[in-house]
Amino acid sequence: MTDRASTGAARARRYEDVLVVTIDHPPVNALSAAVRADLAAAVRADLAAAVRDAQADPQVRAIVLAGAGRNFIAGADIREFGKPPQPPALPDVCNQIEASAKPVVAVLHGAALGGGLEVALAAHYRVALPGARLGLPEVTLGLLPGAGGTQRAPRLMGAQAALDLMLSGKHLSADEALKAGLVDALAGESDALDAGLAYARQLLAGRAGPRRTRDAGAALADRPAALAAVDAAADRVAKTARGLFSPARIVEAVRAAIELPFDEGLRAERALFLQCLDSPQRAGLVHAFFAERETSKIPGLEQARPRRVERVGIVGGGTMGAGIAVSVLDAGLPVVMVEQDEAALERGRARVAQVYDLLAGKGRISADERAARLARFTGATGYDALADADLIVEAVYEDMDAKLAVFAQLDRVAKPGAVLATNTSYLDVDRIAAATRGPADVLGLHFFSPANVMKLLEVVVGSHTAPDTAATGFEFARRLRKIPVRAGVCDGFIGNRILATYRQAADMMMEDGASPYDIDAAVRAFGYPMGPYQMMDLAGGDIGWATRKRRAPTRDPALRYVQIADRLCERGWFGQKTGRGYYLYPDGARQGQQDPEVLAIVDAERARAGVSPRAFTQEEIQRRYLAAMINEAANVLREGIALRPSDIDVVAVSGYGFPRHRGGPLHYADSVGLPGILADLREYAKEDPAFWSPSPLLVELADAGRDFASLNRAA
Repeated sequence: MTDRASTGAARARRYEDVLVVTIDHPPVNALSAAVRADLAAAVRADLAAAVRDAQADPQVRAIVLAGAGRNFIAGADIREFGKPPQPPALPDVCNQIEASAKPVVAVLHGAALGGGLEVALAAHYRVALPGARLGLPEVTLGLLPGAGGTQRAPRLMGAQAALDLMLSGKHLSADEALKAGLVDALAGESDALDAGLAYARQLLAGRAGPRRTRDAGAALADRPAALAAVDAAADRVAKTARGLFSPARIVEAVRAAIELPFDEGLRAERALFLQCLDSPQRAGLVHAFFAERETSKIPGLEQARPRRVERVGIVGGGTMGAGIAVSVLDAGLPVVMVEQDEAALERGRARVAQVYDLLAGKGRISADERAARLARFTGATGYDALADADLIVEAVYEDMDAKLAVFAQLDRVAKPGAVLATNTSYLDVDRIAAATRGPADVLGLHFFSPANVMKLLEVVVGSHTAPDTAATGFEFARRLRKIPVRAGVCDGFIGNRILATYRQAADMMMEDGASPYDIDAAVRAFGYPMGPYQMMDLAGGDIGWATRKRRAPTRDPALRYVQIADRLCERGWFGQKTGRGYYLYPDGARQGQQDPEVLAIVDAERARAGVSPRAFTQEEIQRRYLAAMINEAANVLREGIALRPSDIDVVAVSGYGFPRHRGGPLHYADSVGLPGILADLREYAKEDPAFWSPSPLLVELADAGRDFASLNRAA
C-alpha cells in the first residue's frame, strides 16, 4: 500500500492498483467545504495522472470511495446553508467523479444520505454493506437534492421510485436499495475497505470500465409511464403538501430529468435548488432540525449519570397507559402493567395487543416480532408487582387525589433508587412528589397521545428532582426514540399552558363573531393539520371541561370566560367519541360536518354575554391566534418553565401541530419581527387589557432590537 495523497478531511492511499479515497470528517462525515475540497483534490489528482499518462498508468486502475468510522457520508453540513458558498461546489465534485476515466466504486456503510448519496450516485458502481441506509431526505429541510440527485436517481430506479424516495425523505436499507437499482451489489465483507477493494478487483478482473449514471436509460425508457408518474406525484403534492415549497420543485426537477438532456437537467435542478435555498421555509425547517438536537443539552446535568433502567412499571391501562407500554416494549424493555382489577387489566392488555395486531396486519412487524414484544409484557392487580421496577410511570386519569393515592402506594413498594414518574398533563408535580418519602426520585414524564406514535416527551423537573433522576428521564426518552424537552412546574407545563392561552383567544374570537369553522379554516391555512375545534373534538371535550372545572375556584375574575364549550359538554357532545362536538360525526365518521345546532348555541351565548358579533378576516384570526401563542410562550420562557426559545418551538412543532416549515412560534415571531407582534398585542389590549397584556420579555426584546434567537445563543 502507498500513500498517494494525504489531506485533512479526505485522504487517498493506493492499495496496489486501486486508489482508495476515504472521507474522514467526524462525527458523521458531513460534506462540509473542507471535505468537498479534499475529495475534489484527491479525485483531480488521479484524473491529472490518468490524462498525463494517456490511460497507461500501471499503478492505478480503479478508484474506491469510502467513509471512515460508522458512515459513508451522512449528508451535507447544513450549518453551511444560507452562508456564502465555499468552492468547490458539490455538483462540481460529483461531475468530476462521474467523468473519471477509470472506474469509481462507492462502498456504502452506515448512512449514505443527501449529498452523501449524491456522491455515490456519481460513482460508476455502488456496493453496500449490511446496515447501510440510503436516502435523499432534503425535503425535510425545505430543499431538494442539488448535486445531481434528482437527475441521477430517476435514471437508476425510475421516476416513481425516485419521487417516492425524495418526497418522503425515507431511508432505504441495503436490500431495498439493491432491489430499487440504487446499488449494484451487497458486500459479503463487514469492513468497508475490504468490501470496496474486493468489488473493485472483481470489476477489474472482468475488464469493467467507467459506467456513468448520466448515460443510464433503461429506468426511464418508458417515457409516457415516467411522465405519468410525475403528473401523479404533482397531484399528490398539491393535495398533501399544501403550502410547502420544496416538494413541488422536486417534482419539477424529476420532470426535467425525463424531458431534458442530462446537462440541461442539472442546470434546471440547480436553479430549483437555489429557489428552495432562498425560501423562508428552508430556514424554518433547518431551525426545527437543530432545535430538536439542542433539547437534551441541560445546564446542570452535564455531569449527572442516568440511573440504570432495565424493567419498567406502568400504573394504568387506559389509552395513555397502553400507548406508553407499547413505546417501552418497542424499545426492548420488559413492562409490568398494574390495574385496579382483572377486568381493567384485561382491557389494558387488549389495547396493547390491538396495536401490535394492527402493525402485524399491515406488515409493519412480523408475527414473530409481535410475539416477542408481547412476551415482555405482563400485568398484575397489585402494586407489589412493581417492587423490581427501575422506573415506574403513573398513567391514571387527570385527578390529583387519584394520583396522590397511586404515589402513596408506589412509595410503599418501590425499591430504593427507583424513579417514579407521573404522566400528568397539568397537575403540580411538586405536590405529587411531596406525597412520597423520596421527592428527589420523582419527575414528570408527559407523554402525548397516542404515546406510541407522538415523538414529544416533556420531562418535568420538579423543585426537588435530583439531577440523576432528571438525567434518567432524558435517557429513557432517548431509548424510546422520543424528543425530550425539559419543562418546569406550572399548570400545563410548556405545551398545555400555551395551548390554554391561544385556545382562549380562539374562544373569544368565536364569541365575538367568528364561527368555529372559520377559525379552524384560518388555522389550517396557516399550516396546521387541524384547527383548534377539530383538535378538541379529536381529543375529547370532556378532558378540557374537567380542567376548566378544576380551575374554576382560582380563575382570575378579571379574565373573560367564554362558556360555549361548557354548553356543548353539558349536552354530552364531547367530539368524535360521542358522534358530535363542534362538528357532527354521523355513523362514526372521522371527518366532521358543520353543525347548525352548534352555531345556534354560539349565537345564544353571544346574546347572553351581550356581544354584538362582527366579522373576522382570515388574517385577523391568524394574527390574534399567533399573538396569544407567542405572548404566552414569552411568559413561559421568562419564568424559566422552558430553558430556551427553541425548546418551545420543538414542543409546538412536535406536540401541537405547529407547521414545521415555519420553525415554531418563536422562530416565526423572529421572522415577522417582534415589534409587529408587540404592536398587535397593544392594539388588542385596548379591548381586553387583562388577557392581552404584553409579556415583559417580549417588550424588553422588541425595545432592545433583539430577537428570541439571541436567547437561544445565550442558553
